[in-house]
Amino acid sequence: MADLQLRSPAFDDGERIPEEHGYSAGNTNPPLEVENVPSDASSLLLIVDDPDAEEPAGKVWDHWLVWNIPPDIGRIPEGWTPNEATEGQNDFGEVGWGGPSPPDREHTYRFLLYALDTTLDLSPAADKDDVYDAASGHVVEKAQLNGTYPA
Repeated sequence: MADLQLRSPAFDDGERIPEEHGYSAGNTNPPLEVENVPSDASSLLLIVDDPDAEEPAGKVWDHWLVWNIPPDIGRIPEGWTPNEATEGQNDFGEVGWGGPSPPDREHTYRFLLYALDTTLDLSPAADKDDVYDAASGHVVEKAQLNGTYPA
């Protein structure tokens, strides 16, 4: 059995995220492809954050939180507005995707995908700490995709 995988047809792992996905540009999520979801997964959790924001912002900046994604989704389209999953608060104070917006230099963004053995009972007001607390002890497998975005 192959490991859980997360890819994007818009950029390769470690490569540049296309400009139109940036917060000040089109501000739409890039398309994503999910493969090899474990059979015991009840839902998927996706977190997109920016650890390079630690210095300028004083914290890892959260760009997108989506939970209770159906494990058989296969593909997350560009500009996705999920009906079958829940989006939470990003650090722009909004619910949904908040694209890359590095204030000082090129940053690396992490797309973290978790296969969970449960669904999460959280409101859209939940932030990353709430999500991680609820998911604790329920992670079956994890995948990561990285992309960069220029300042």
